[in-house]
Amino acid sequence: MELARRGYSSLTVQFGNGLFEPKAGIREGVKVECYRFKDSIIKDIKDADLVISHAGAGTCLEVLERNKKLIVVINEELMDNHQTELADKLFKEHHVFCCTPASLCRLIQSMEFTHIRPFPPGETLTIAKFLDEVCGFGTTPPTQ
Repeated sequence: MELARRGYSSLTVQFGNGLFEPKAGIREGVKVECYRFKDSIIKDIKDADLVISHAGAGTCLEVLERNKKLIVVINEELMDNHQTELADKLFKEHHVFCCTPASLCRLIQSMEFTHIRPFPPGETLTIAKFLDEVCGFGTTPPTQ
């Protein structure tokens, strides 16, 4: 497991509604804990040295605002994939690593955190404006 080679000893997996259900246990020296849902994943984020996540805006911002290292895994099967656009923007600004499920192991092998810049405090508004533009939400109120 590439995480063990990089010095990580535990992995907590939140796996949602998918058909695949990972099993807890120890794999190649990494303790794996799994759950489907929790009311909040904030404690898991706070406790993490590295977060591997989908590119949901809420999750990305929660992780970045806590100055955690983040790998964003893009779901290539989504139509009108706004997650890809958000991940690309965060990657271009050197806040995250970005990959697909197929390239995740390769990324973990090669990632160097010296290239990652901390997410600036207050940058959440800039990301919200970017998402409004990408999703086609107008920023001016409709006229009556």
